[in-house]
Amino acid sequence: MTSNKSLRMDDFLAGWVGGASSVVVGHPLDTVKTRLQAGKGYKNMTDCVVTIYRKETAAGFFKGLSFPLATVTAYNSLVFGFFNNARRLICERRYGDERRPAGLADVTAASMLTGLASVSLGAPVDLVKIRLQMQTHAAVLADSFQLAGSASHKMAAAAAPAGTRSLHVSNGGGELYRGPLHCVSSIVRREGLPGLYRGGGAMLLRDVPGYALYFVPYAVFCDLLKADATSEPHPCSIWLAGGLAGSISWVTATPADVVKSRLQADAHLHRKYNGVLHCILQSYKTEGAQVFFRGASVNAIRGFPMSATMFLAYELSLQFFQKF
Repeated sequence: MTSNKSLRMDDFLAGWVGGASSVVVGHPLDTVKTRLQAGKGYKNMTDCVVTIYRKETAAGFFKGLSFPLATVTAYNSLVFGFFNNARRLICERRYGDERRPAGLADVTAASMLTGLASVSLGAPVDLVKIRLQMQTHAAVLADSFQLAGSASHKMAAAAAPAGTRSLHVSNGGGELYRGPLHCVSSIVRREGLPGLYRGGGAMLLRDVPGYALYFVPYAVFCDLLKADATSEPHPCSIWLAGGLAGSISWVTATPADVVKSRLQADAHLHRKYNGVLHCILQSYKTEGAQVFFRGASVNAIRGFPMSATMFLAYELSLQFFQKF
C-alpha cells in the first residue's frame, strides 16, 4: 500500500496534469461564457463567438489563459488532495477504516467541504482570469460590448482622464492590465487584499453545492458504467462519467456563476454592485430572471469536455504515478 505522503504527491501531480488539460480545452468557451454573463450586447452564444473572432481574432478566446495555467497546479492539488483526504477522514471517523469505500453521503460531505476550501485559492484566480478576459479595445467596446450597466457608465469611461478609466479601456485604446501579475498588483493597490476576494461570497454559493454535484454524479456514473462491482472503470467510462458530471455541475451552478462573474468583472472606479444581494436584485430589476441563466448553454457544452478531460487525465496520470 502506498504511504499517505506518496498519495498526496500522486494527487498533486495528477491534479496538475488533469487541470492543465481541462483549462486548455475549456478556456475558449469559458471566455464566451464570461462575456455573456458579465456584459451585454451579444444576441446569443453564436453571435458572441463570431463577434470575438471578428474583433479580436482567435487570440481573443484565450485571454486570461496564462494565469489559470500558472496556478492550476496549486488549485487542482487543493481540490483533489483536499477531497481525497476529507473522504478518507470521514470514512475513518464513521467506519474506523479510511480504506472503506465511501458512500454517497460521505462523498457529498467531502465534496461540500472541498467547495468551501477551494474558494481560498479559487476566488483570486477566477477574479484575475475574468478581469483579463473582459479586457477589450475601445472599438470593441463601442461596437459590441459593454458591462451590464447604463449608457452613462460607458460615457463616463470614455471621458475619464488617462489612468482613471474603467477596466476595459485605457489610454490610447490599449489594455489596462499588461498581464496576470500586473493585474494582481493593480487590484491590491486599488482595493487592498480583500479586493482579490471580490465575488467570493457568490463563489461559495456556487462551489459548495457545485462540487457536490460534481463528485457525486461522477461516482454514481462510474459505478453504473462498470462491467461489474469489483472491476475498475474503463477509460471511456471515466471520460463519459466526468463529462456528464461536469455538465450537471456547471448548469446547476449557472445562477450563482452569473452573480460571481458580474461582481468580479465590476470595475473598481465605476462600481455598480455593492455585494451579492445587491447584484442579484439589480440584475433581476434591469434584466429579469432570465439573466441568471445567461451562459447556461455555454456551461453545458463547456462543462462536458473540460470535466471529461479533467477526470480522465487525472485518473490515468494517478495510475501512472502510483507505479513509481
